[in-house]
Amino acid sequence: MKARVLLIDDDPSMLEVMAARLTRREFLVTTLTSADEAVRLLAQQDFDAVVTDLKMRGMSGTELCSWVAQNRPDVPVIVITAFGNLETAIAAMRAGAYDFITKPIEVEALAIAIDRAVGHRILHEEVTRLRQEAEQRQGFGELLGESPAMQRLFEVLAKVVGSSSSVLLRGESGTGKEIVARLLHKRGARSAGPFIAVDCAAMPEQLLESALFGHVRGAFTDAKQGRSGLLVDADRGTLFLDEIGDMPQSLQPKLLRALEERQVRPVGGNSEVSFDARLIAATHRDLDEAVAQGTFRSDLYFRINVIQVVLPPLRARGSDVLLLAQHFIDRLRPESGKAVIGLSTGAAEKLLAYEWPGNVRELRNCVERAVALTEHDKLTVEDLPENIRAYRSNRLVLDADSPDELLPMAEVERRYIARVLEAAGGNKTLAARILGFDRTTLYRKLEQYRIGERT
Repeated sequence: MKARVLLIDDDPSMLEVMAARLTRREFLVTTLTSADEAVRLLAQQDFDAVVTDLKMRGMSGTELCSWVAQNRPDVPVIVITAFGNLETAIAAMRAGAYDFITKPIEVEALAIAIDRAVGHRILHEEVTRLRQEAEQRQGFGELLGESPAMQRLFEVLAKVVGSSSSVLLRGESGTGKEIVARLLHKRGARSAGPFIAVDCAAMPEQLLESALFGHVRGAFTDAKQGRSGLLVDADRGTLFLDEIGDMPQSLQPKLLRALEERQVRPVGGNSEVSFDARLIAATHRDLDEAVAQGTFRSDLYFRINVIQVVLPPLRARGSDVLLLAQHFIDRLRPESGKAVIGLSTGAAEKLLAYEWPGNVRELRNCVERAVALTEHDKLTVEDLPENIRAYRSNRLVLDADSPDELLPMAEVERRYIARVLEAAGGNKTLAARILGFDRTTLYRKLEQYRIGERT
């Protein structure tokens, strides 16, 4: 859609020239010769951006900025000022202006400023919408997300939840694998039974063996009484083995036997104990590679990998970052004692640009820190950690299936734009901001590379 721009200048000839040049750049331009008329029109119609001269007869551009800030804060204002008169421009910014352009006006620079202002407004609307969506909790239980990657995950989970088969959850650290495991248990047929979770990477080998399989009294030093073990404790419920890829090789055959026979022999014991538990395992490791290297048993891998569910990283979830951030703000607000209600547009831009190597866990920690530090009703850029404020992406994404392929630069750009657009859920405004393009440039490149037709 073409951006609607309200252009105000008390010089009719200047107004006509600027309007004609902006129209050629596909803006829908409405012109007025006074700020007083602009106030009346803004009260009746909607515009994506306002461009106004500062020095005018009647109401000044600075006064117009103040009126818009109070009555139409969703509409960004760009002010035009004479070169060398920056004090007036700064006063206008303090009054609520989004940006300023100095005379003599370069239309290309003005067009870029308008594109940024329109993107700012759209992102502001997106933050508002996502705040409402977070209140309605769109997702699958505690999992929230609107992105195509998460919608596909929800579809898979809806099919898996009623099964008693073993599930292998794969994904980077911090993507929410334990949350998914708990949801599958809570919504499944075994919800009345226990949910037992154990981190295979957090225990030494002997302790993990005793924890899983149990032991009899006197089986080893300090074994003053017997223990049933977590496999038996999870009877009629769910056993969640987190980071199963880190399980010691010596324990893998014993676990496989227990899962195959549904019986376990405690450490030091002579008899088998039956159990009936659903197994959900999780790992951030590449188990196919571990099997190939001989560090993980192939037969155990096949046993736990009956149903595989892959959790997407946060960087592939587009504007879900903002939805989750708002969700965390809402959860943290009561305990923080702060009146914070959401994100500023600037903070939202920083969160979208960052790649989140720590995924959802890192985002939650970021928001918790920002809520604790903020002195405003919306989190600002200054409230965010330094690594996020200063982040500049230099990541180049090629075809994951052929990482060593040498490509022409145009094909690299085409693939990267297509990947970012997909990650942004098809939202061209968000994609443009991530890519560092203005709206016009993105549309031109989409047409140039025929991305809508080829991807």
